[in-house]
Amino acid sequence: MPNSSPIGIFDSGIGGLTLAHAITELMPNEPIIYFGDTAHLPYGDKSATAIQAYSVKICNLLLEKNCKLILIACNSASAAAYDLVKAYVGTKAIVVNVIDPVIQFLDQHWSGKMLGLIGTKQTVNSGIYSQKAEALRKDIHIKSLATPLLAPMIEEGFFNHTISEQIIKENLLQPVLQNIEGLILGCTHYPLIKKQIDQFYQGRVDVIDTSLIVANEIKRILESEDLLNKGKAGDRQFFVSDYTDSFEKSTQIFFGETIKLTQFPIWDW
Repeated sequence: MPNSSPIGIFDSGIGGLTLAHAITELMPNEPIIYFGDTAHLPYGDKSATAIQAYSVKICNLLLEKNCKLILIACNSASAAAYDLVKAYVGTKAIVVNVIDPVIQFLDQHWSGKMLGLIGTKQTVNSGIYSQKAEALRKDIHIKSLATPLLAPMIEEGFFNHTISEQIIKENLLQPVLQNIEGLILGCTHYPLIKKQIDQFYQGRVDVIDTSLIVANEIKRILESEDLLNKGKAGDRQFFVSDYTDSFEKSTQIFFGETIKLTQFPIWDW
């Protein structure tokens, strides 16, 4: 596949734009095709079977657009659909999820530590982070808490706000998250509330921003495969399965700049 082929990124909504932005900052020449499945969000309360069906449909679009790498920019979809997507895509593109790069990071930096994780019900109930951390045999323990109010709150623009401060505080004070040394942000929405989480912990707990970890891993993979775009800066295209004006306005919150969303027809979904 050509170096100039795009990176494909998909998420249940616009939360994955935090990752798209991190990738753009790190690799500004890389063309990007983003798909937010806004018609079906949030994935966090969907069944694994439904998430798998949505993921395969989206991958068809990204493969049609000749993506060299597909990033499942959603923890729920990474937990539920990664193996299926990887098998489905085969050798047509590299497939990356948002969980394995974080596990590699924990392997290198967090041996013998007690960590907390916040994420959607789907991600937490899958137990995937705990299972993968345990398999490292590095005495890493993860205590997980489902925080279903946080992603919708962020999607609606309620962060850096007294309402979000109270909801964040209520979650982080839960008994399961006490006596941790680090907190994994197990949802691509959550980098947008990292500042408020940092303020809550006042330096007592390290907050692990997964978007930066995943962006760095994608750069490493493209370098190792000699697939970095060496030409001029590529185009960025953003698609959603359901379009609203307010949704397009809120993309500025996630991406740091105003972007144009295009509705992609999904009449057979």
